[in-house]
Amino acid sequence: MSRIDRAGVKKTLYYLRRNGLKNTCYAIGERLFHRGNAPYQWTPAGEDELERQRAACRSSKPVCTFSIVVPCYRTRREHLLEMIESVRGQTYPFWELILADATEDDSVERTAGAAAKEDPRIRYVRLNENRGIAENTNRGIEAATGDYVGLLDHDDLLTQDALYEIAAAIETAKKAELLPRLLYSDEDKCSGDGRQYYDPNFKEDFNLDLLLSNNYICHFMVIERELIRNLLLRGEYDGAQDYDLVLRTVERLIDRRTAEQEGSIVHVPKVLYHWRCHSSSTAENPQSKLYAYDAGRRAVQGFADRKGWKAKAVDTPHLGFYRLEYSGDPFAVREDVGAIGGPLYQKKKLCGGRLSADGRVFYAGLRQGYSGYLHRASLSQDADAVDIRNLRIREELYELFEKTVGVPWRTAPGEDIFDVSALPEGTDYIAVSLALGRNLHSAGYRVLYLPERAQTL
Repeated sequence: MSRIDRAGVKKTLYYLRRNGLKNTCYAIGERLFHRGNAPYQWTPAGEDELERQRAACRSSKPVCTFSIVVPCYRTRREHLLEMIESVRGQTYPFWELILADATEDDSVERTAGAAAKEDPRIRYVRLNENRGIAENTNRGIEAATGDYVGLLDHDDLLTQDALYEIAAAIETAKKAELLPRLLYSDEDKCSGDGRQYYDPNFKEDFNLDLLLSNNYICHFMVIERELIRNLLLRGEYDGAQDYDLVLRTVERLIDRRTAEQEGSIVHVPKVLYHWRCHSSSTAENPQSKLYAYDAGRRAVQGFADRKGWKAKAVDTPHLGFYRLEYSGDPFAVREDVGAIGGPLYQKKKLCGGRLSADGRVFYAGLRQGYSGYLHRASLSQDADAVDIRNLRIREELYELFEKTVGVPWRTAPGEDIFDVSALPEGTDYIAVSLALGRNLHSAGYRVLYLPERAQTL
């Protein structure tokens, strides 16, 4: 049995102990349901494209400079060398690699020091003591001189085009007169030997409530230097220090009444980061760092508390995924939410709920009880629109609702959702839902999709 298979068995057994037989049967059924899907294959950029990127960098001024900060502690020599080479192999050459080493002996220093002699862009920082991953990383951040700071784990790998693609996204944003301050890419996992790639995380553009459910931003992430130096990582969140940092960064950048978030938080939809999995990593062994999941929940709770929301962050059946339980009506707790929706099922096929801007139904066809790709169908999230057949709206927006939909707001008998029987026969539910979503966003409100608010047609 391969290491990846063993990891799956470990996760299943732990899931059974934690969530019971019924939920485990759903999880196994869903895994078997998707077994026939084409296997994931990561395809690196071709050599012609990589050379084009190198040539473009040689013939133009740098868009920006990067500081890649790596906290090192008892790092295996082979992993350390592979990580360093993944940075040295970047087609975008305007970077520095800061290795902040808290290892008690000189095992890391020998390897890192030799690399620094070969390449002056590599800086080795010897730490006097091991103060935990957050504080160790902070020492590297404080030494950074680049325009943006990227965080890289000591045994993970960047793709050769990682920094080039991030820089290209920064350049594109600046040409549109936007100021990107946090950027993140898609990622996948790789086996301990770095030869197999699996579990890709194809991410959404910025989605606040999805982020409050799970740190989907994760790797590869870069943040404007002055911003990250102002915030730094917090040791009390070790294990989920990146999650806490992301949430505090986002808190600084977004404002309900402005569109700043759309220009300052940028998603680069390409796999630029390989997260190495081995027996001691969180990615393969879910029990190896249970404290990390507790820290993640506390990070979400901290965000809610700072926003003044009366809500409690709780675990979901899936490790590392959370839910905010609101004390009372979410509209009373969160002034930024204008409408709430949930999934619609017909004969146990998901057929409606969250809608994309072009009318596509997210998670369409997913069986009831299944959680979907990376559990996203079971998570709270922001939406462009939600299906009007399962919709609540803030009372002060009833007038906007009537102007958009053409009929006054009224609830279905015995329900708190809209009574769609009030609509004229033949109404295009999707078109009306999208129009309402656009007007709610224009008025400065979020549309919140809550999976627990399911309805059956």
